[in-house]
Amino acid sequence: MPREGAMRVAARVFATDKMFATMGKDRTFGQLRNVASLPGIVGNACLMPDGHEGYGFPIGGVAAFDPEQGGVVSPGGVGYDINCGVRLISTQLTSSEVRAKMRQLVDLLFKNVPSGVGSKGKLRVNERELDEALTRGIDWAIDSGYGTRQDKERTEEGGRMEGADPSAVTDKAKKRGLPQFGTVGAGNHFVEIQDVQEIMLPDVAEKFGVKKGNAVVMLHCGSRGFGHQVCDDSLRDMLAASRKYNIPLPDPELCCAPINSPEAEKYLKGMRCAVNYAFCNRHIMMHWVRETFDEVFGKGTSEQMPLVYDVCHNIAKFEEHTVDGQRKKVCVHRKGATRAFAAGRIEVPAIYRDIGQPVIIPGSMGTSSYLLVGKQGAMENTFGSSCHGAGRAMSRSRAVHTWKGNAIAGELASRGILVKSTESELLAEEAPGAYKDVDEVVLSVKAAGISDIVAKLLPMGVVKG
Repeated sequence: MPREGAMRVAARVFATDKMFATMGKDRTFGQLRNVASLPGIVGNACLMPDGHEGYGFPIGGVAAFDPEQGGVVSPGGVGYDINCGVRLISTQLTSSEVRAKMRQLVDLLFKNVPSGVGSKGKLRVNERELDEALTRGIDWAIDSGYGTRQDKERTEEGGRMEGADPSAVTDKAKKRGLPQFGTVGAGNHFVEIQDVQEIMLPDVAEKFGVKKGNAVVMLHCGSRGFGHQVCDDSLRDMLAASRKYNIPLPDPELCCAPINSPEAEKYLKGMRCAVNYAFCNRHIMMHWVRETFDEVFGKGTSEQMPLVYDVCHNIAKFEEHTVDGQRKKVCVHRKGATRAFAAGRIEVPAIYRDIGQPVIIPGSMGTSSYLLVGKQGAMENTFGSSCHGAGRAMSRSRAVHTWKGNAIAGELASRGILVKSTESELLAEEAPGAYKDVDEVVLSVKAAGISDIVAKLLPMGVVKG
């Protein structure tokens, strides 16, 4: 989309014709153009193939801002569920071994990893411990007996974002976050047991530790009520900052502040706390998943369940990228988009640096999920970013009026997929038909050279909020 009107840069949509056609039915393209009009944006405003309307930024939006050109930080470019992300765990168990005990496994996961709206974890922390977790990320979790140092090496940012400051977070956010460590939550979050159905890049899959015919476990969750409150608290400050710094807003939901301003610095400190909260959340959940597999398949099973990788979806961070032929440090906003760094980037763990970063793309409980790998095209065109999932095709309220949860569970069971949730209505909200075609989404990023397909994963058992 060429520059027009108030746009400071062009906008680019990465999608096949089929996916592109689904995006013009709401405000998605208008929101993308609005993002392209923000101060200090460089390169292009980008939209991934799973893109759809969101708060301020479209879901699937990627934008980079240069501090030296008046670049801004916008909470709408990160979203409410800060560091919503995905973690993939491999196993040495065959899919047939796991299917044979699926009912027991799903029931125990449902019990051991709390889920649901407002769910409370079985881990009790006080405010001092919470502050430590917000500052140290999964270093705190590991020192508290959860997971291993190898897990840390296979987590984006090493599971700890520097610069987090709990004093930048309100008491209300901390109160919401205290009881929710180690919980799935509701919505599109899940614990899913999957079958590695197909391998497309055998050498890369071997390096990632994923084998055809084996079972893997995928976790999808974020910073829960804590991150939501951090975002909500920041919006009032950012609206005032937009007026203070005379920033013209095409939409109040794009409220923002200059990167080096006190308002932006405060938001980033709080956002990083929520990022670290989410890392701890997924890390603790993974620990309980491993314990569950030990209970079902015998002690020692968990020792053969390494983390493949943990990726963030909703985040803003400073990275070096080439912009107009020059190497620059820019603030990259990824909202419903995944980092997809290519081989050679120092941020990629040493074990993967010669092949590129794992990129994990969840489906929608009845469809395929995918393991991808970052490619050079992402570094050149999307600030090292790719899609993050299937992307919604309809609202949750419309989905509830279209499907019945019990019918969804029955239909999935007929296909050999066992699903358990706290409420049947949640299954209707997350019906596979409420999402875009994840196969086409993944084909889009492959065709664009942003990331390549390593493995196709099919659901066998799902624990939903």
